Formats: sequence, C-alpha cells, structure tokens
Amino acid sequence: MTVGEIALLIFAIAFLLLVLFIGIFLLRLTRTLSVLTMDVDTIARSGNEILGNANVLLDDVNGKLETLNVTVDTVAELSETVSDINSSLHRTTSKFAGLGSLTKAGASLAAAKVSGKFKKNDKKSKNKAAK
Repeated sequence: MTVGEIALLIFAIAFLLLVLFIGIFLLRLTRTLSVLTMDVDTIARSGNEILGNANVLLDDVNGKLETLNVTVDTVAELSETVSDINSSLHRTTSKFAGLGSLTKAGASLAAAKVSGKFKKNDKKSKNKAAK
C-alpha cells in the first residue's frame, strides 16, 4: 500500500463516519419535528376550543349586559322622578316660607282670630235662626 492509498482509505472512512453522523442527526431531527408537529396540532385544537368557549362566554355576558342596561335606564328614570319631586317640594316650601314663620305667640294670635271669626259667624247664624 502506498501513501496515496492509505490517505484515500482514511478519507473514505472519515467520509463514511460523516455520512453516518449526518444520517443519525437527520433521523433524530425528523422524530423531533414529528413530535413538535403533533404538539402544535394539539395546541391549535385546544386554542380553537378556548376561542369557542370565549365566544359563548362573551355572548352570555353581552346578553346580561343588555338586561343590566335596561335596569340602569330604569334607575336613571327613577332618579329623575325623585329629583323632580324634590324640586317641587323645594318650590312649595319656598312659597310657604314667604308667608312668614309662626311663633308661639303668632300662632296663638292666628288661632284667636280664626276662632273669633267662627264666633261671629256662629252669632250671625243664631240671630238668623232666631228671627
């Protein structure tokens, strides 16, 4: 064997080892890619289920929100009605406040005047009945 033949034999063995290592690497890579593909498919299916559930939940929340909007509108109308009643009460009390406040003595005087008018009217009706 000559030096050239030995070099060629070493080169052939190195090339064979290189091809074997690349073949083993490609087999492992193929297996890894197939497992990865299955995992991605599983995740995609799970994602579709999650999106479907989210859509159902969103429809349910929207329906309940419409019901809540009706309730909130009703409460707002009730609040306006209460505000109108409050304003009306304020206007009414303002009118009565303009008449002046009755003190104890003023109330007694007013009661005496009213009873005096009743007495006068009572005397007139007795006089008419007597005639």
